Formats: sequence, structure tokens, C-alpha cells
Amino acid sequence: MGMTRILLIEDSKKLSHDLEIVLQFLGESTVTVPRTRWSEQLSELQIEPDELKLVLVGHYKPSLMQTLLEELVAWHDGIPLVILGDQDMPGLPDAVLNRLVATLPMPLSYQPMLDALHKTQVYGDHYARLREIGKVRDYNMFRSLVGDSPAVQKIRQVMSQVANTEVTVLITGESGTGKEVVARNLHANSARSTKPFVPINCGAIPPELLESELFGHEKGAFTGAISTRVGRFELAQGGTLFLDEIGDMPLNMQVKLLRVIQEQCYERVGGTKTMQTDVRILAATHRNLEDMISEGSFRQDLFYRLNVFPIEMPSLRERASDIPHLLNELISRLEHSKRGSVRFNSSAIKALSQYAWPGNVRELANLVERMAILHPHAVVGENDLPEQFRRPLDVALADEPPAIPVGSTPVADENNSAGGMAEMMLSSGNVDNSHLLPLNGLDLKEYLANLERNLIEQALDDSGGVVARAADRLNIRRTTLVEKMRKYDLQR
Repeated sequence: MGMTRILLIEDSKKLSHDLEIVLQFLGESTVTVPRTRWSEQLSELQIEPDELKLVLVGHYKPSLMQTLLEELVAWHDGIPLVILGDQDMPGLPDAVLNRLVATLPMPLSYQPMLDALHKTQVYGDHYARLREIGKVRDYNMFRSLVGDSPAVQKIRQVMSQVANTEVTVLITGESGTGKEVVARNLHANSARSTKPFVPINCGAIPPELLESELFGHEKGAFTGAISTRVGRFELAQGGTLFLDEIGDMPLNMQVKLLRVIQEQCYERVGGTKTMQTDVRILAATHRNLEDMISEGSFRQDLFYRLNVFPIEMPSLRERASDIPHLLNELISRLEHSKRGSVRFNSSAIKALSQYAWPGNVRELANLVERMAILHPHAVVGENDLPEQFRRPLDVALADEPPAIPVGSTPVADENNSAGGMAEMMLSSGNVDNSHLLPLNGLDLKEYLANLERNLIEQALDDSGGVVARAADRLNIRRTTLVEKMRKYDLQR
């Protein structure tokens, strides 16, 4: 039958009814059971776990909630969990945390519910993909790899193939593309996950100190070595050593690193005792190592040792279609860490999708934080973005009609006329008003009707055709929007 239904566990009839209504608007089918007999009721209803796309757990006190979540994890190892309300539950086991993909704030609203549904879909897709090749460990591998572009799907696939192996991985790509994120997730999904993950940035440490950082030193080995120091290889024993910016490593250190990889042993600086090492090495660089080999600044033999399994990270401009998903994830993190919130309208998202992103995902994350400070809990439009992110005015105007006012929530009359809505649009500052009225004049009624129709189409497109969500974006009632859709002969 496939994963088609949502299991709702909630004792309150009123709350479960409200939840069912919201989910019904979003086109979802639910089955509701009480907490005390949830398993028996599912058996009686002859509902199998594979029929469920997620479990939505209502509001219970922490002790009951934790027990219920642990029961659900034990019941089936693949269904994502969503809980209602921002509940503080310290001490949840990892098995539960790895399955908990979203929490829904109260009172209920459509956007958080849609975001939660998207996250559970992503979880389900990735779980199914991993299950096919028999390497399921947990959802951590995918938490930071947001998006569904072909480039990201390819990265997920190769990660799932190499994570639980011992091979050395070389991760390449521009700065800010998430190379360390991949390294941490490869470690978290390997047999070494219970041992340390130890990163070192080879370009951030002075060359004369890098050997000591990697291998440690004995007391008195050099001026200032007032005590014995443990190196990163020793700290990572049994786990993973992540050599970031390996392309910045000096040639003399490349020779020493190659020896350690080949012989699995080393000595501390100033020491004579040979120490055995058991680490998996992951390396990353934004440089082109093959060009460096040609120039004589990187050793070819070390490159072959590191490049056993290459993973090339795509730039953000190569996966611009992921920007809406990345914005959702970055905003969720802001909200989760209590650092504020912000939203972006479709015009702003379109502008961001056409920007070159030299700083990649890191630059996008910085922009989201900046906008949350400048426009707290507001809707950011293209004109609110820093200048380098905006499109030329003629491109922006040719691309779409004026957007809903930005930086504040417009309050519209429930039966907003085309004229009232248009007035609201034109006051947003997104349009140079002096260019709106042609010299020959225009049919105002027809112009406003076309404008209203275009905005409704845009809202429906942005909402994936979900009428309730489109109405929410336009700040009108759902029934009002349905009437206007009928008037303009618009399909859902």
C-alpha cells in the first residue's frame, strides 16, 4: 500500500479533531489512537507500520512522552516522529533523538506543519534509500545535507556507500560547501562512531607547530615545550582524524604524514618511543591537488593515499533549487537555539536563487542570521536584502508582479477587493510608482484584476497548490480565496 497515512496519538478529542482538520486541509489522511492502547488499536485496525509516513505525538507530560517515544522506536525502526508543543525533555536516548525530526509549536498553524511534513518526507526517502543497500544507521547522516537536487542526492548516495567502511576519503569543493559536515556524518555513521572525531585545520596552524599538533611532543622537545603533549593522532585513537585544508600542509609534513599512513606508527616530537595508530583518515581541501602536484607543491604519492574514495561537494550555485529547503533548515535552527526568526517571500527567494554565492552555504547561513537581526520575525522581501543579493530592477519587474509588503505582516480585510489588495501591493516599495501609469492611460479595473489573479497564482505556486496555505500567504480566508479562484477560473 505504501506510506500514505499519519498516525496521530492523542487522548484529547478536541485537539485530535483540530489536528485532523489541519492535516485534512493539507491533503493528509490520519488514523487517531489513544496513548494507552495505541499498539492494540493498530492491530485491531489491521494497520501495518509500512502504511504510515510518520507518527504525530500529542501533548503529554515528559515521563509519559519519553516512555511512548521509546515504545514507538522499539515498535518500528523506520518511522519518523513529530511531537506537538515545544517540550523540554532532557535525557532522551539517541535512538529517539535520531528519529525525532520536528516539533510543532502551539497554537497550530499551517507553515510549521508543512515544514514538518517536508522533513519527514526527506527522512523517509533517505531511510528507504539506505535500507536498500543495507547500511541504515540513523538520520544524523542527513540532518545537514538539506535539499533534493540531483547533486545532493548523489552526495547522499556515495556517503551511504562509504560511511561504514575503513577507506580514506578525500572531500573536495569550494569553501563553505559543507565538507566538514560530510566528514562528521561519515564518522557518525561508521563503526568508529563511539570513538572520537578529531578535526585539525592544516592551514590554520603555523608550519613549525603542525608536527607537534599532529603527533604530540615530549617535555623539553623544543623551547616552550614545558610538558608532554598528546597529538591529534593520539586523541583520535580508534576514531576518525579529519585533516581539513590538507592542500595547505607543507611538503616536509606531507612526507611525515605519508609515512604514518603507510606504517601505522609515529613518534612524538623529541621522543624515541614508537606509537601505533589506529585511526581512519578523512581529508578535505578547496584546492585542486592535481594542479598542485604539477606545480610540485603536493606529493603525488600522498594524493593517491588520500584519494581512495573522492567526494566532490557541489557549490550552492550548482544546487540553487535547494535554497528554499536550506532556508527552512537554517531558520529552524535559529528558532531552535532561541536566536530569533525570519521569513523570506517568493521574490527574495528568487533573487537568492540567482545569486552566485561565492561563500556557498556558509554565506547563506550568515545572511539568514543577519536578516533575523535586522528584520526579527518579519517577512523579508527582495528590497530588504543587502544590495549584492538583489536583481537589477528591470529583471525583477519583468520576472513577477509586485510582492506582498515586506518586513511587516499586512492586515487585509477578509473580503479584500482587488483595489484594496493592489493598493497594499503598490505601497510595498518594490515598484517605482512613476513607471506604473502608461502615457496612454490604462483600464484600472482590468489592471487590478490581472494583478490580483497573478498574485493568487503566485501564492498557489509557492504553496504547491495547497489552497489553505496560499490563503494564509495572502492573509485572506480560505473561502474567500476559493471564491476568487472560481471567479478567475483557477485550478488547484
